[in-house]
Amino acid sequence: MTSHQPAQCCTIGVKHEGSPSGTFKTIAGVDTYVATPTGKNAIPSTAILFLTDVLGHRFENAQLLADQYAANGYLTYMPDLFFGDAIPLNRPKDFDIQKWLKGAAGGGEGEGHMVERTEPVVKDFLKFIQGEGIKKIGAVGYCFGAKYVVRGMAKGGGIDVGYIAHPSFVDADELKAITGGLSIAAAETDQIFPAEKRRESEDILKEVGQPYQVNLYSGVVHGFAVRAELSDKQAKFAKEQAFYQAVQWFDTWLKE
Repeated sequence: MTSHQPAQCCTIGVKHEGSPSGTFKTIAGVDTYVATPTGKNAIPSTAILFLTDVLGHRFENAQLLADQYAANGYLTYMPDLFFGDAIPLNRPKDFDIQKWLKGAAGGGEGEGHMVERTEPVVKDFLKFIQGEGIKKIGAVGYCFGAKYVVRGMAKGGGIDVGYIAHPSFVDADELKAITGGLSIAAAETDQIFPAEKRRESEDILKEVGQPYQVNLYSGVVHGFAVRAELSDKQAKFAKEQAFYQAVQWFDTWLKE
């Protein structure tokens, strides 16, 4: 495994100010936030699939990020990966994320949010995007969503280019199977994607032979690319640079 499973640090953060400008639509049976580019900067036949962390598509920070991708010309789709069961910001310390993930099978409730339940949502959404005449699909994945970006980059998976930030739950074999370029934004302090996992990922990416990028941001922790404390100068810098990293990556490897 090239990153550990999600933990409590996946659900702690600061809610940012701002008014999202996208719209909600039901697509492939899934509640979806859609951010649409306007004007001459709209990039034709290209889209980004935004796969969120455990706070889900209704979290305003994620919506603002989707809007920013659209502002850079990319039609952006952000589906609900959790069937309305995303984790609210700053849950109590006794919240058991493993029970939430595994559901009744892990001592929790419901069906949980493991691969067998989450991946069909991603696959159906990719089919929808392809059916819209989109020729090239990029994907961004934060924490939980990173696994499904990597899995979708396997041969025939539908994702051409990927960007992930502070990934969780990614297996080494999944990373070895990618067939397109992958950019990673990593936090200096991250118990889920620690130094040894980051270095393992770098070794794998080197062997895979696809374009790759691994940027390490000092002074920040897991979740910074979505939930940084903007009053902290270093965290604000890292969050902004991680976003620019993604856009530059797509501008280089996704745009035709």
